[in-house]
Amino acid sequence: MQQNLKNNDILKLYKQLLTVRLFEEKAAELYMQGHIYGFCHLYIGQEAIAVGVNHNINKELDTQITSYRDHGHMLIVGVDPKYVMAELCGKDTGCSKGKGGSMHMYSKKHNFYGGNGIVGAQVSIGTGLAFSHKYKEDGGVAVIYMGDGAINQGQVYESFNMASLWNLPAVYIIEDNQYAMGTHKSRAIAGGSLKTRGDSFGIPCIEADGMNLFDVIDKSKQALEYARRGDGPIIIHTDTYRYKGHSMSDSATYRTREEVDNVRKNRDPVQLVRNFLKNTVNFDEIEEEITKIVLEAAEFAINSTEPDEKELMTDIYHATLHGDVL
Repeated sequence: MQQNLKNNDILKLYKQLLTVRLFEEKAAELYMQGHIYGFCHLYIGQEAIAVGVNHNINKELDTQITSYRDHGHMLIVGVDPKYVMAELCGKDTGCSKGKGGSMHMYSKKHNFYGGNGIVGAQVSIGTGLAFSHKYKEDGGVAVIYMGDGAINQGQVYESFNMASLWNLPAVYIIEDNQYAMGTHKSRAIAGGSLKTRGDSFGIPCIEADGMNLFDVIDKSKQALEYARRGDGPIIIHTDTYRYKGHSMSDSATYRTREEVDNVRKNRDPVQLVRNFLKNTVNFDEIEEEITKIVLEAAEFAINSTEPDEKELMTDIYHATLHGDVL
């Protein structure tokens, strides 16, 4: 795939990867300093998936939804880093007014439907998005991300069943980072490979190296074309790895330092693209540029105000029947 990309395109992709990496590292720092509360799930190591898929997304038509590991996705769909960091810090300038935090980010403007805190819940919601595309005949595709920890949830297979029955334009992406919280997939997933999980429903699966940006671009292009032309749902199983714990409260003592270092040394998605651009760009200047953006985002978030108490009663939806609350 890299042979089909111009150097300017690859440079742009590299900047996106680096933005997510440096942003998440800064988020970890702010968390340790007490500026971010609650849960905080970092995307460090998995950046190539969101960046690669979004290279092929139709921003006007397609919808996306993911789990609580959503900061990187928000940045890549185009949300200003300032508003993402402010949301992490629970400030009123955040993309969800400071009420969603790390796990529940959302941007209707960018066709991004979260950030969902319940494991696997985004899969059924995303299938609903795919149904909407089919019903409206708008040509859009729903892209639904899930982790290997969500793959055993019952609602995932109910969603697969409906998507296949109704031939929905859905691309299900398994971000297989090897660990469901602290449990390695070998101890939690029967049957070995996840690539066969759609077989019972007639849903094909494409395997992708989730640490290789160019492979993700290639495989996601195939999958999106498949769903868009009306062939129904499809799965992409991406083999990836998270460098940090499940969340900031997880010290990740269930794996060795050598294991993590080996992935960083041999499969790091940022370094792979950096190697490809070698001797063609000034990496120090690029890092300085991205670092400035991230530092400005952090300063903006820290200096923003917290939501007013009246916000507790806004953005709450209810249905009524003859004037009475249902």
